[in-house]
Amino acid sequence: MPFFYYTAKSVDGRTKTGIYDAENIRDLAQKLKAEGLILVKADPQSEKGKNNFNLPFLSKKVAISEKMFMARNLSIMVSTGLPLVKSFTILAAQSKNKKMENALLDIGQEVSKGKALAESFKKYPDIFSELFQSMIQVGEESGTLEETLNVLALQLEKENEMHSKIQKALIYPAILIIVMMIVGFCLAIFVLPKINLFFQGLHADLPLTTKIILGSGDFVLKYWPFIITGLFILIFSFLIFAKSKIGRFIIDASLLKIPVISVLVKKTNAASLIRSLSSLLGSGVPLIRSLEIASGTVSNVYFKQALQEAAGDIAKGKKLFVSLQLHQDIFPFGSIEMIEIGEETGRTPLILKKLAEFYEEEVSNAAENLSVIIEPLLIVVIGAVVGIFAVSIMGPLYSVLGNI
Repeated sequence: MPFFYYTAKSVDGRTKTGIYDAENIRDLAQKLKAEGLILVKADPQSEKGKNNFNLPFLSKKVAISEKMFMARNLSIMVSTGLPLVKSFTILAAQSKNKKMENALLDIGQEVSKGKALAESFKKYPDIFSELFQSMIQVGEESGTLEETLNVLALQLEKENEMHSKIQKALIYPAILIIVMMIVGFCLAIFVLPKINLFFQGLHADLPLTTKIILGSGDFVLKYWPFIITGLFILIFSFLIFAKSKIGRFIIDASLLKIPVISVLVKKTNAASLIRSLSSLLGSGVPLIRSLEIASGTVSNVYFKQALQEAAGDIAKGKKLFVSLQLHQDIFPFGSIEMIEIGEETGRTPLILKKLAEFYEEEVSNAAENLSVIIEPLLIVVIGAVVGIFAVSIMGPLYSVLGNI
């Protein structure tokens, strides 16, 4: 049954918008009439903001910052006593993402029908994570929705800050690499073939490195469509491999062994799962369920396995720190010991919160250090490439011109 974006008028003249599932516009009008509303306008969801190809990499994801502002604003609205249905209409109007706007309108519509808020959020697992859904459910059932939304907003804020710092550290090296590849490709197509023709016309005896560079230019010029096609196939194959089970294990294992990268990976995953555990336990979610949910917040499969195995061990009566000690090679030094202190003192949520703040700061420092290390290395590589090019091309060129 398709969904329709509708605009309707109530008996007292108020305008209402939302999403409704109906067989057709006539069916929609009848359903709204039963609720005391008169249909003014209706648009099928399939005709509005939908991609005909439905490719995953073309779909626009909802940013963490968008969800963070939504949680923060919803908390304020709940604290003022504003009805949830009205709150979601306002939140949808504030949203800059069409996917988020549609989801919020539909959630408000579901709540107006008497459906639980947590159940309404579960319709959109691609936007709202299991952690988000579980905390909303706990807040709704315990009557602490305002406090839970504040905790969620803080969780998302910290997650957004951590991702932003990592992205900022990597964006400059990424730009340098892309520019270097574009310049190299342009040289190979437009410059090297002309230099090669010049040398061939003079019948000059060239060094081996010069022959290799000029030959690579001819090769790229002759087969560039196949090179670009092969590059796209290689990237596409890698993305498929990275999403496969064995591919994720191989890539995640490699990331944990690369000297500088491994530190950042361990601290990023540790900060994410510890912050999630702190938020869940502080909201009253049982430890085993918290571990299962937190395993979904980490990107590395080895951290996921560690939390899932820990959940099974705790169900058998073991303590959390004892279970995690079997995986101490992937956790940053001191983290398991701090969890042990939290369990022994009965202050696990507070200890985890402090530990998450510490590792988030460590991630920030590690990201900055990574940038400091990568940038000089790239400059050295670029300098070496330019030097080899200059010696291999300009040297013989000056020699030939000198002889002339």
